[in-house]
Amino acid sequence: MTKGNGEDPKSGSRMERFQQGVRKRTLLAKKKVQSITKDDVKSYLLRNAFVLFTVVAVILGVILGFSLRSYKMSYREVKYFSFPGELLMRMLQMLVLPLIVSSLVTGIAALDSKASGKMGVRAVVYYMSTTIIAVLIGIIIVVIIHPGKGTKENMHREGKIVQVTAADAFLDLIRNMFPPNLVEACFKQFKTNYEKRMFKVDIPPNDTSTVASIINNVSEAMETLTQMKEEMVPVPGSVNGVNALGLVVFSISFGLVIGSMKEQGQALKDFFDSLNEAIMRLVALIMWYAPLGILFLIAGKIVEMEDMGVIGGQLAMYTVTVIIGLLIHAVIVLPLLYFLITRKNPWVFIGGLIQALVTALGTSSSSATLPVTFKCLEEINGVDKRVTRFVLPVGATINMDGTALYEALAAIFIAQVNNFDLNFGQIITIRDRLRTTTNVLGDSIGAGIVEHLSRHELKNRDAEMGNSVVEENEMKKPYQLISQENESEKPLDSETKM
Repeated sequence: MTKGNGEDPKSGSRMERFQQGVRKRTLLAKKKVQSITKDDVKSYLLRNAFVLFTVVAVILGVILGFSLRSYKMSYREVKYFSFPGELLMRMLQMLVLPLIVSSLVTGIAALDSKASGKMGVRAVVYYMSTTIIAVLIGIIIVVIIHPGKGTKENMHREGKIVQVTAADAFLDLIRNMFPPNLVEACFKQFKTNYEKRMFKVDIPPNDTSTVASIINNVSEAMETLTQMKEEMVPVPGSVNGVNALGLVVFSISFGLVIGSMKEQGQALKDFFDSLNEAIMRLVALIMWYAPLGILFLIAGKIVEMEDMGVIGGQLAMYTVTVIIGLLIHAVIVLPLLYFLITRKNPWVFIGGLIQALVTALGTSSSSATLPVTFKCLEEINGVDKRVTRFVLPVGATINMDGTALYEALAAIFIAQVNNFDLNFGQIITIRDRLRTTTNVLGDSIGAGIVEHLSRHELKNRDAEMGNSVVEENEMKKPYQLISQENESEKPLDSETKM
């Protein structure tokens, strides 16, 4: 019936090719499974020991946390119990500042201005695109699920609302890009505060009334000519925390200057490269402690978590809505984007990030997870270090997919409830941790995408620099300046090893 138009043979041949491909892959998988030996299993366990320990720590932390909830521990007892986890957070945060500066300076200095410019544009376009997608997902999900529907129940306002104008917030962002004191930028950020001040406002005088009042009493006349007015005015202020944006801008500028200095800047290049390698070796040491710290972090947060009955129906639905939105973005959108651009299996790439993602889940801090993310991308996924050293610090500063989704969703949720008296401090901790995990996943996939798009510039730069970089790399273990060794022996598909 359809033979006449020639459609059947084509569709039949396609089906046959598809079936043959499935058979071949099935046979190859069987052969691989059958050829697995005890030594292979041992070597796999040794290679992935950190990841396995971390996953086991998360499971034990969840079990321990829910087991201890029935004991109704006091706030002091919870803090003592969470102390090993607090130590892990402090260790990781200790390394963030030198890691951001050294990685950005060495990454930018290893590229010419043209290559770094193209890489920067690609990274910013990726971050903007994923942020917009995350916001759209949040809006669509909250409109469909409508978590704010119903009465306000027993919600109440907690904390004070600080009025901030959009203009001041934007100007603060620009001010933080150019810190006047680099040392202060290591622990403080500029933030506009507001305070009430009294101002004298001149009133246009009425000739008749003024003359009459002057005749009666000079002091009364002066009071009628002036009036005190109270007004909220912006004043300079600061908040505690690393000014990462200012340090990123300085490090990028410094790296560009060092790269343009050629031989004169080689001493500075070597210094920052050695600093970066030393920091990464410290990260490798801290990773042995990470599973224990994550176990107590997760258990402690579960112990101090509010009961679902206390949270209430609307806030519980709000939490579920946020989690659904984050999962859609992390499990569907980001892997699909990676596949469409690189034409590679995203799950193999994400599999190499398990330890970074679990650390993000445990610490709820993308900055604290940054050292682990570097380690996973460079050592396991084999992403070029010139890319990770540029993309990851910038991404940790400006790319917040999970936060954008959460805030877009929160704004509409508040509108649905039609009141601002919500106690958001009672929303369960899991939501924030998934948000941080989504941020880290977005940064990591961005590094893989930017490396794929920048592969030609990186290869051209390697050709210009010659073999001296490769020889220098072979002398540095386990971290090289550029992870492109044995490039000629790699197959064409291995631009991003997964």
